[in-house]
Amino acid sequence: MKKTVAVLSGVLLLAACAGMQEGEGPAASVRLEPRSGSNVQGTIRFVQIGDVVRITGEITGHSKGPKGFHIHEKGDCSDPKAMSASGHFNPHKSKHGGPYDPVKHAGDLGNLAFNDQGVAKINFTVGDISVSKDKSDGIIGRALVVHMDPDDLKTDPTGNAGGRVACGVIVGGDVGASQGSWKYQPY
Repeated sequence: MKKTVAVLSGVLLLAACAGMQEGEGPAASVRLEPRSGSNVQGTIRFVQIGDVVRITGEITGHSKGPKGFHIHEKGDCSDPKAMSASGHFNPHKSKHGGPYDPVKHAGDLGNLAFNDQGVAKINFTVGDISVSKDKSDGIIGRALVVHMDPDDLKTDPTGNAGGRVACGVIVGGDVGASQGSWKYQPY
C-alpha cells in the first residue's frame, strides 16, 4: 500500500511539473481607439513566454465575421484613418502570410472572429515577435491595427484587409482601465 501511494504521488508530481509553463516575461499592452468613423475599440495585452508571445484581450464594436489584425511599423495613430501607422511590421522583409506560416511579416496576426454582438475575445500565441523595444522583432512602440475586412493571408503586402477601423500604440506594461487613461507599469 505504501509503495502504491509513493508511486502515485510521484506520478502526480511529474504530471504537475509537466503542466507548468515557463514563467511570464515582459508585458506590454495597447488601448485600441476607433478610426475611420468606426466604433471599434478594445484593450489587448502581450506577454512574453519563452520564445512566443501570448496575446489576450477583447475588442468590441465591429461587424460580425473575420477581420484582419496586424502590428504596424510605426507607433503613430494620429491620422483619422490610421494611415500614419504605415505598413505591417516586417523587419525581415518577408512576404505577407498567416500568423503560423513559415514566410510572413512579423506583424501578421491573421484574423479575429467577431461574434453577432460585434465582440472578439482574443487568446492565442505567436512567434517571430518579442515584447521589447530594443530588439529587431520588438513590438513596443509600434501600432496595433484592426482592419475593416478579413485578411486573405496571402496578398502582399496587406492581405486585402481593407481600411483601418481601430488603432493603438503598444506600450510596455499594462494600460489602465479608468477614464481611458494610460497607466504605465514597467516590467
